[in-house]
Amino acid sequence: MLIRVSHLASYRYGTPASSVIQILRQTPRNHDGQFVLNWRIDVSADCRLEEHEDAFGNITHAFTVNGPLEMLKVLVEGEVETRDTQGIVRGAVERFPPSLFLRETTLTQPGEAIAAFAAQVQAETGDDALKTLHLTLSRLHEELEYDAAPADSPKSAAEAFAAKRGGCQALAHIFIAAARSLNIPARYIAGYFCGGDGADGQQAGHAWAEAFVAGLGWVAFDAANGICATDAHVRVAVGLDWLGAAPVRGTHYGGGEETLTVELQVDQAGRQVQS
Repeated sequence: MLIRVSHLASYRYGTPASSVIQILRQTPRNHDGQFVLNWRIDVSADCRLEEHEDAFGNITHAFTVNGPLEMLKVLVEGEVETRDTQGIVRGAVERFPPSLFLRETTLTQPGEAIAAFAAQVQAETGDDALKTLHLTLSRLHEELEYDAAPADSPKSAAEAFAAKRGGCQALAHIFIAAARSLNIPARYIAGYFCGGDGADGQQAGHAWAEAFVAGLGWVAFDAANGICATDAHVRVAVGLDWLGAAPVRGTHYGGGEETLTVELQVDQAGRQVQS
């Protein structure tokens, strides 16, 4: 599948900002089933993009813009060719052993409720980790309500599970927390999803999880859509949770209140999905 992405973030400031600093994790990498044909980042103000790699191997771009600034626009766009690998992820940059992704974070602590939920699923599937993960995916998709409204920061796994609803980021946190509570390494993935009929909408990118299965490797599970990742998914960044893979982290000095407007377009071969 050929997927085209156009992701425009427009920042407005109540009064002119004196400076803006951002770190972007918005550039995908090649791996089995994903080939980046072209990709670019354009910032409306004069600045220098510094490209680096973070600890997980994500491509990052950092920039500083000096004001006064009333508005700043950051456009990320490109084309990615994808192939369905039944959710199996191979050929990606791997900086750490799978065991690192058993580490709990504030956003992925399971609490008693998620741990009990995961234990019940495992009781039904036995020692087959892949079956346990697939049933976990199915149950979360069936029992939790998907919230398409974007949030500045996602709910923790425990908060979203208690509320029985959450965005794609929060649902990924729940899946990760459940897997780790069963001693299955799991990690957070940020990217894009080219949705079709019955798929969730998106206003600020997409998120899912990957879990490590012995003898098979990393397998991608999208709890928001109740599916393993397909050729409709563009994998961009990996982390222990949302904080480690967030597409944008930054701050501004002066400028009063910051208002963000996002225009995201993901399309495949002439068929467009906009939000």
